[in-house]
Amino acid sequence: MEIKSNYNTELEGKIALVTGGTKGIGKAIAERLYQAGAVVIVTARNEPELENTKTHFIAADLTVANDVLKLEEQIAEKFGTIDILINNVGGLTTPGGGYKVLTDSHWENELELNLISAIRLDRTLLPKMQEKKSGVIIHISSVAGKQALWNLNLAYAVSKAALNSYSKALSTEVASDGIRVITVAPGATKTPPMLKFVEDFALSSGIKNEDAEKELMKHVGGVPMGRMAEPEEVADLVGFLVSPRASYLTGSIYAIDGGSLPVI
Repeated sequence: MEIKSNYNTELEGKIALVTGGTKGIGKAIAERLYQAGAVVIVTARNEPELENTKTHFIAADLTVANDVLKLEEQIAEKFGTIDILINNVGGLTTPGGGYKVLTDSHWENELELNLISAIRLDRTLLPKMQEKKSGVIIHISSVAGKQALWNLNLAYAVSKAALNSYSKALSTEVASDGIRVITVAPGATKTPPMLKFVEDFALSSGIKNEDAEKELMKHVGGVPMGRMAEPEEVADLVGFLVSPRASYLTGSIYAIDGGSLPVI
């Protein structure tokens, strides 16, 4: 089967939803899909500081079940259904220090944000994708899901590992319905939360930001490429995976980490 693509128009006629789409990786993905011709809806808890005329914003807190239902209603009313779902909402919200410092609340909040929110949204939007026998779902995970650092991101890493497993199982369940489900696992990426994490680590350790960044890279075994990823680099990978050029890809996890994972 020959597939010909114009990268500037290959998503024309497609409607995409990017969660957490106002900052960092989510914002870069929204921009990339727009450039490829898609109509892009972004959702986040709060409206972006600067209006973006390229995308359509709908406020929603995906850790709240009722907000997800309202989001689905607004999408159905304004756009009908979606073709591409980018589950990007997530983040590291728990303290470092290992199991002793993590309370039940820490674990529950991390799982709600990084796992349950994606499951909840998939469950809400998947039926219409199944009806039309097409769709692509991308779960934005993390290399932490394969390499947990007990003293930095234990609960976060566990939640992302669970997301990886869920995404793989879902891909198998819905493949026969014409729906592809793929996981993208970025490593350290220059997003506002990551830069804030580096800054806080530097402050608590009494070192400079650049030294804190180097120290964090050592924790993950080093980054052979010697730098963090730019959000646009992650977005370019996602742009390919949702395109017709990736039509035979599903169920896989794609790490984009500058070579940091010490495993095959």
